[in-house]
Amino acid sequence: MLRIEHLTKIYGDKKAVDDLSLHIAPGEIYGFIGHNGAGKTTTIKACCGILQADNGEVLIDGISIKDNPIEAKKRIAYIPDNPDLYEFMTGIQFLNFIGDVFKVPAEERQAKIGKYADLFEITNDLAQPISAYSHGMKQKLAVISALIHEPKLLIMDEPFVGLDPKASHILKELMRDLCNRGGAIFFSTHVLEVAEKLCDKVAIIKGGKLIKSGTKDEVKGDASLENVFLELEGDK
Repeated sequence: MLRIEHLTKIYGDKKAVDDLSLHIAPGEIYGFIGHNGAGKTTTIKACCGILQADNGEVLIDGISIKDNPIEAKKRIAYIPDNPDLYEFMTGIQFLNFIGDVFKVPAEERQAKIGKYADLFEITNDLAQPISAYSHGMKQKLAVISALIHEPKLLIMDEPFVGLDPKASHILKELMRDLCNRGGAIFFSTHVLEVAEKLCDKVAIIKGGKLIKSGTKDEVKGDASLENVFLELEGDK
């Protein structure tokens, strides 16, 4: 579903991402782990076509994000670590705007908005301007907007930041449901316990370089994912 091949991104004399290759198959939840500045967000933005890579290729469902960005982006949804939403809109206006962008039929759109807004308990807030939303409410709205067009690939940067425990639990269930229906998820996280419990595979990045990847058992062996991460980071 997502193929990252020899991805390199350079800022000045620094390689933010250095010859990184990862393959995420349909049905997989793939966790991307690394300290601040390791290259996670740069990689994610390159996968979404927000940043242009200096070298390498990103394929989404076999389609190049560089050569055919519109077709590739039709298949994905992206949730950034700090969702910058159109705050002059109300919640429902924003969701309808996203529905228009992805050409989601009106009846289908209304059903999905109703379903997810009820799940995340923000139905009564959709008429309010986004400028009045808390960070957690904005995060919930961003999640809903990402799901209403049924993406084949969901890419998220620290998606659990700002969510309360109940909303985090709901998001985890929705992630697994998307993968059970043939989708795939690639997300970064600092919460290693979440990665260990939720992910099918994980990758650890340090200084822009991929240093370990594979199934959880392949990466962590008999240790915890946290211990492996700290050892690889040189902090332990």
